[in-house]
Amino acid sequence: MESLSQAVATIIAAEYDVDSTPVFSRPEPQFGDYATNVAMQLAKQVGQNPRAIAEKLAEKLAETGEYQAVEVAGPGFLNITLKPEALLALVRKEPTPHYAGQKIVFEYSCPNAFKELHTGHLYQTLFGDIVSRLFLVGGAQLTRTSFGGDVGLHVAKCLWGMRAELGGEDPGKLDEIDSDPFARARWISSCYVIGAKAYEENEAHKTEIDELNKTIYGFHDSNDHESPLAQIYWTTRQWSFDYFEAFYALIEVAPLRYYPESETAPVGLDVVRAQLAAGKLKESDGAVVFEGDESKHLHTRVFITSKGLPTYETKDIGVIWREKADYDFDHRYLITGNDQKEYMRVVFAAAEAFRPELAGTMTHFTNGTVRFGDGSKMSSRLGNVTRGIDVVEAVQEKVAALVEDEKLRQDVVIGAIKYAFARYRIGGDIAFNLDETVSLQGNSGPYLQYAHARARRVLEKVEETPSAPTDVRAEDRALVRKLGEYHEAVDLAIKELAPHHICNYLFELAQEFNRYYEKNQVVGSEHEQHRAGLVSLYADTLRAGLMILGIVAPDKM
Repeated sequence: MESLSQAVATIIAAEYDVDSTPVFSRPEPQFGDYATNVAMQLAKQVGQNPRAIAEKLAEKLAETGEYQAVEVAGPGFLNITLKPEALLALVRKEPTPHYAGQKIVFEYSCPNAFKELHTGHLYQTLFGDIVSRLFLVGGAQLTRTSFGGDVGLHVAKCLWGMRAELGGEDPGKLDEIDSDPFARARWISSCYVIGAKAYEENEAHKTEIDELNKTIYGFHDSNDHESPLAQIYWTTRQWSFDYFEAFYALIEVAPLRYYPESETAPVGLDVVRAQLAAGKLKESDGAVVFEGDESKHLHTRVFITSKGLPTYETKDIGVIWREKADYDFDHRYLITGNDQKEYMRVVFAAAEAFRPELAGTMTHFTNGTVRFGDGSKMSSRLGNVTRGIDVVEAVQEKVAALVEDEKLRQDVVIGAIKYAFARYRIGGDIAFNLDETVSLQGNSGPYLQYAHARARRVLEKVEETPSAPTDVRAEDRALVRKLGEYHEAVDLAIKELAPHHICNYLFELAQEFNRYYEKNQVVGSEHEQHRAGLVSLYADTLRAGLMILGIVAPDKM
């Protein structure tokens, strides 16, 4: 597409003395392989009829002899049909390394210690892992990071609840808790519920928890690992980290470098105090604040409370400074929920004010809410689902009824969930329908896994190992044309960090192959070797696309 755009741009410069960058699209197959409306865009500029311009461009392109057909349609559309060898060349074309040479830090998932991962974390973790793969395919030098609270009021509430559950501050009683990481996380979460209820309903307990919040910061300041309550804190903090690792292993994503707030808060505090002295922050009623700018829709935020404690803003500044120091990133990307959009605008604005060289080097993505279908279409326990593990277990239960092999079953479960999230453009809400997610007949991960296994089964029946096709016959053209669009779909996904382009392409490719296979016998036909070569190309393309999405392409299903 780039070489075609350049060829047309050269003709336009020679004929009309105009610099241009013609944009080509993929029309319906009956109109050729590529199309552009550049003639209509040029018409007013050069004062000529757009169809006459298109005819001149078509004439000059045809003279090169590089295209099978160049035609003008309608008021001035230019339609180009490629030669068979050019179609095959597109099938072999590699995606463009858009991020080659760039050091990128990508922060996502971001669960808090002392809490379980909810469905938003599940989405962000899986989507973040897939986008990380796009960065890597695009040539980036990538570091995956995560950031969350191991100090703060939610921890104080949790520790208060633990003390209530354990009947005091005896760390030995923790040995009675189930050693499974998920069971431990469930117990920790139940303790948080107890503490949160006490904080809301009892003023005396609220005062105790507020004091406990300061005490927990003190565990870090004084490096207290010996007092009974400190032992409970450090032990259950590690349980949270073990749970994160177990959850990531369950959903088959790459590990992340985790920055706990206890490490970023001191860094952020140093930065904030220095910026207060430099006049970029102000004191207000004993607190330190960043004054917003209404003209830029930035609201005022507190960075240090009147009690001297760092806020989330200060901890976020700390993680940015740590990531810059540890990895010297060229660009930093972050995924959070939509509710964090305005908050992060202020944090980024403050970071750029404190450190101007950061301007333009940070991008914030936000996602909507994971919404589930009506209760009649899924497990009853998904009615008020909040935990990520509930989604995984519901899909496991559904897939267990379809797939007997345990290893294959897990591949299908993970493939189903990853695809269900990847097929949505980030930003809007995600509609998660359990039946559609595990369907073998719709636009789903299991459908594409089955499509790949079906193609491999066809190849198993071929007598000789097929070789790559060297020509394109009339009946092959639509399939080969679609195979040649793979690198374009991946390029677009990499450029926009939008994996749904790959999902859409793979589904369309599978449908195109089905049409081809219905009309063209492969095994036992006189064209077996040639057609098997196309089946092999199709299967390899499916596998490559699924691999970018982090989905296993099974050979049997």
